[in-house]
Amino acid sequence: MTLRDIRPVNEQSQLAVQRDQFYRRDRRSVSAARRFARWSLVHWGLATWERADDVLLCVSELATNALLHGAPPGRGFLLRVRYDGDVLRVEVHDSGGGEPCVADEADEGGRGLFLVAALADKWGVGQRDPGKVVWCEFVHPAGACPSN
Repeated sequence: MTLRDIRPVNEQSQLAVQRDQFYRRDRRSVSAARRFARWSLVHWGLATWERADDVLLCVSELATNALLHGAPPGRGFLLRVRYDGDVLRVEVHDSGGGEPCVADEADEGGRGLFLVAALADKWGVGQRDPGKVVWCEFVHPAGACPSN
């Protein structure tokens, strides 16, 4: 596994930070991705934010989807967490094909993106070569400091 901490993401905001972590195609990677996201939230002072658990649940769901549907054998996925003071963005990059979609509530499987769509302020899918990136965003009130 590799860890990259990139600061700043853009020149307009010195607060914008991004953390990347690559995971192998292994079921233990989901819990590791969740720990990495929690560590990032703690580092950024967001551990007690009322939406922190929603963020972590979405990380688990997106990582699980990447493992089950996106990362071909011998490959893995990249988790990117970005925070600019206003928006926390979670991205999961994989090299698999396909177009993720939200399942109906009644479906047996496929509820992961249903949860992401319900919890996040925005979510979407972008193309990359090879594969795709599935992302979600959580708005953090500008200028508001989370209580510690």
